[in-house]
Amino acid sequence: MVTSMSEPSPQRHRYGSDPSQFAELHLPARGRRPGTVALLHGGWWGPRFGAGNLDGVAADLAGRGWVAWNIEYRRLGLGGGYPATLQDAAAAIDHLATLADVDTERVVAIGHSAGGHLAAWAAGRTKLPAGAPGAEPVIQITGVISLAGVLDLGAAAREKIGNGAAIELMGGDPDELPERYAVADPLSQVPIPAAVRCVHAQADDRVPFTESVTYVAAARAAGQDARLLEADGDHFSVADTSAPTWPVVINALEELFDAA
Repeated sequence: MVTSMSEPSPQRHRYGSDPSQFAELHLPARGRRPGTVALLHGGWWGPRFGAGNLDGVAADLAGRGWVAWNIEYRRLGLGGGYPATLQDAAAAIDHLATLADVDTERVVAIGHSAGGHLAAWAAGRTKLPAGAPGAEPVIQITGVISLAGVLDLGAAAREKIGNGAAIELMGGDPDELPERYAVADPLSQVPIPAAVRCVHAQADDRVPFTESVTYVAAARAAGQDARLLEADGDHFSVADTSAPTWPVVINALEELFDAA
């Protein structure tokens, strides 16, 4: 982490009444860069991992001058699942519009694993039909960095990755609930009005590398700005600020903000 002085303590804000409906705002001590980074943690949309899993990432980004918005959301077993988890990701991002002195002209979402799904999905909310979870966004995400993200939700369900976590999230498989998957699957949204960078390791044994390959190929074929950034390491190292490949993420973030 790059920092010249201690960063302010994060500010917790609530975007709903449920205990899981909060996010923490990490502000740089000085030298603030334009824009805001929204963080969405992974953990198969379940209760084992929370927003604290990305505290290190939030602190690292604040130390580099970015405002970081680390989001918690209702997860499986804690009131989550379709549509609540999607609604929370959308509401938390839109809540940025209520915060004073936060630049929402450029917002890049970074999500790890299941959070990569939520980040890419949130960037495509403008394409959702009226009445769908997350439709009619207040904040438009301008860029996405998916860190080993679940971007082909249908394939994740059919292949039962994460012990069938996608099926549990959606309440059934794609053949049973095609309408839900049409709303919730990032692959079904392409092309979206945001640039997407997929950072993924071929050695990932949790979320298959093909999740990013398939998404990027479909997005590019549809005319979207999308790139696959192959990283060394495993499923967790792509979200580890101490890993040798972390500069890949930082470089992608700088590029997305410069291009916005």
